Amino acid sequence: MDSQFLLGIAFSSIGGFSTSIGALFVIMSKAPSLRMLGLLQGFAAGLMLSISFFDLAHNAINSLGFLRGNLWFFSGVIFFAIVANFIPEPTAPPPDKKNKKVGNEENKNTIKKHRRQVLYSGIITAIGISLHNFPEGMAVYLGSMKGLRVGLNLALAIALHNIPEGVAVALPVYFATESKWQAFKLASLSGLAEPLGVVIVACLFPTSLNPEILEGLLASVGGVMAFLTLHEMLPLAFEYAGQKQSVKAVFCGMAFMSASLYFLRLSLPEDTGL
Repeated sequence: MDSQFLLGIAFSSIGGFSTSIGALFVIMSKAPSLRMLGLLQGFAAGLMLSISFFDLAHNAINSLGFLRGNLWFFSGVIFFAIVANFIPEPTAPPPDKKNKKVGNEENKNTIKKHRRQVLYSGIITAIGISLHNFPEGMAVYLGSMKGLRVGLNLALAIALHNIPEGVAVALPVYFATESKWQAFKLASLSGLAEPLGVVIVACLFPTSLNPEILEGLLASVGGVMAFLTLHEMLPLAFEYAGQKQSVKAVFCGMAFMSASLYFLRLSLPEDTGL
């Protein structure tokens, strides 16, 4: 048990820390313009939607049936819609156009508002990615129990799959805070959900993990991620890059993540539940 646990932690850490590689791509590049940020937010929204609908919700519907899978999914949507009412939206002071000095202050306030909006988007993206990484850690642990080769192959596949997720988290944080360290730190923390998944599965559910409950909870996670994407990320992309260009970026992100999920599934053992 101990050796399997340590092996699961080691392999899941490979996948988890690959979000840091994605963050490195961001912080080693020049800070994007608002338009480029909007396009990249659209791309990140596509990643999140693809995970929500084509991975988490799809698996739950296949495992639990259409009705129960959808009930779990929309319970996640409703839950976070209620939570969102208690999260303060970024706001700027109302404009005052009496003189030029005030006009300059208004411009500064507008810039600050943009940065607060983008930071807020980055934080909720980190939450969504963390929720998604959690079951991947479980999958790595279950795969490593089948053997060293299976666990390592799965960890490497998930690591490649997680690099764009690190970009999606780090990019808005870097733009909003202008801090490379903050962007790197938040992206890395979102990846730590994978070894945490190993700890939960190994310590709390050694023999009694109910597959149906797990699938239902993952469907709820998909609902949360879909709500976060449509409520926060997509409007931000529309505002900064325009509707037409943002929609194209969304579909590019969906196609990219769908391809990633396809190749990831080729490496997954059949009974990991993902």
